[in-house]
Amino acid sequence: MALGEILLKRGKISASQLEEARDRCKRPTDRIELLLIELGYANERDVLEVIGEQLSIPVIDLSVIDVDAELLKTIPSRIVHKYHLFPVARENGTIRIATANALNLYAFDEIRMLTGMRVEPLLATEGDVKRAINEHYGVGGEVVGAMVGDRVELVTDTAEEDKDLIEMAQEATVVRLVNEILLEAIRDRASDVHIEPFENGLRIRYRIDGVLHTTNVPPEIRRFHAAIVSRIKILSNLNIAEHRLPQDGGFKIRAQNKEIDLRVSIIPTVYGAGVVMRILDKSSALLALESLGMTGEINTRFTTLIQQPFGIILVTGPTGSGKTTTLYSALNSIKSDRIKIMTVEDPVEYHLDGINQVGVKAKIGLTFAAGLRSFLRHDPDVILVGEIRDLDTAEVAINASLTGHLVFSTLHTNDAPTANARLLDMGVEPFLVSSAIGGVLAQRLVRKICPDCKEAYAPDPTKIPSDLHLEPGQKLYHGTGCRECRHSGYRGRFGIFELLTMNDEMRELVVKRASIGEMTEAARRNGMNYMREDGWAKVLRGETSVEEVARVTKVGV
Repeated sequence: MALGEILLKRGKISASQLEEARDRCKRPTDRIELLLIELGYANERDVLEVIGEQLSIPVIDLSVIDVDAELLKTIPSRIVHKYHLFPVARENGTIRIATANALNLYAFDEIRMLTGMRVEPLLATEGDVKRAINEHYGVGGEVVGAMVGDRVELVTDTAEEDKDLIEMAQEATVVRLVNEILLEAIRDRASDVHIEPFENGLRIRYRIDGVLHTTNVPPEIRRFHAAIVSRIKILSNLNIAEHRLPQDGGFKIRAQNKEIDLRVSIIPTVYGAGVVMRILDKSSALLALESLGMTGEINTRFTTLIQQPFGIILVTGPTGSGKTTTLYSALNSIKSDRIKIMTVEDPVEYHLDGINQVGVKAKIGLTFAAGLRSFLRHDPDVILVGEIRDLDTAEVAINASLTGHLVFSTLHTNDAPTANARLLDMGVEPFLVSSAIGGVLAQRLVRKICPDCKEAYAPDPTKIPSDLHLEPGQKLYHGTGCRECRHSGYRGRFGIFELLTMNDEMRELVVKRASIGEMTEAARRNGMNYMREDGWAKVLRGETSVEEVARVTKVGV
């Protein structure tokens, strides 16, 4: 039976999907299983299992094998990258090789001739093979190897000239190397790429679900640091000859059938330029509030708040806590043809359809406050200010809210009640704060338990925080670790929140310049739950772990 028919019989694809794939097979070399995977109709592992049964070849999970370090030295990285395969084990004169293409006979012959051993193929998904190669041979290993082999001459940092830098950065191998670094980060769902030079090496780290992971790279990559930085500068339209001052820029790429914006920051360090690239996936900014983790009463109250005709709504939290994503999701939920929405941001992180967005340019005088003043002459209904940083911006935002505009902004405070005190400390008059603020949402991000390896366990009562109240015999959940989550037990993130809404009691306290403790007590009487309490509710529902909530919050807040 043909492979497509087997998948149809097993319920892995539908008849219409199989028919579409057949229609697309124009050439004799076209493989229907690859088309089904490319169209998103079939799972690569399901296809491999069918092929494995037909050819009597086992399908393995490369994420759980014990790698033989000595065996890796036996097979040159040149062959590993050329044929896209990974050596798994050797025993009794036989070497076992994992590949996504079981019919790659040329590769097996070359390995047989090189090692003098019999080759036994194993099947693994292309993604698994790629991940194993990058982990053990290094990201970009094939490209770096080619660059070393071709003896690409690179000038040192002290002797480089603009022309040399540009030529070096435009080399096809350097372009491929930077592309490889970016694609690996996108495949691993990283939010940031860190390129850090040191005296004897170059470290590349990806931030995945808020945690930095060092990726393996070939030692020789240090020689190409200047070329990598120059390539990134060219992509970001930055001055390639500037080595003394920090630079900020960005560029856009298309990968995995979607457009991805990258925000680039380059700083001069002792051993060369350090680079951080923020990966901005537009689809993550258009999530529904429920998808961000905002559920139940908080969702209901916040949705009511953002539908008010005027006032200021603040989202607070430290850098990287998801404030901008929450604001974009709020704007997207109220966006319509009947209202005009304008934003002033530094920089514009995501480009949203139907919303007028302006990027701050402080060098030419376009600050948050200046942008806001100009906005008011464009008759907007809703305004988003990227951040309230100073008294000038705060006063213009408050005046905008008092003249009939709904204003969204962010503030760096640890919790919701502190936001009012922060504005007062900036110098804003208490009566303006009390009359303008409609509500304050504070948030943190916690990692989700991986759904593929999630399991219940009986917690040790001595290790449970005192403010997490469990019923006798109640189970909690954690992730045991699998290939889908890189054996971390977590995959993805969502928010935990606390929402303060203003009422008459809160306004009186603000006017009196009451202490944060008094404001917190009043907010609690008005229905505010602590972020930590929202986190515990999600722990009890099996969405995140005790350790995650304890990591980002403290007792009583």
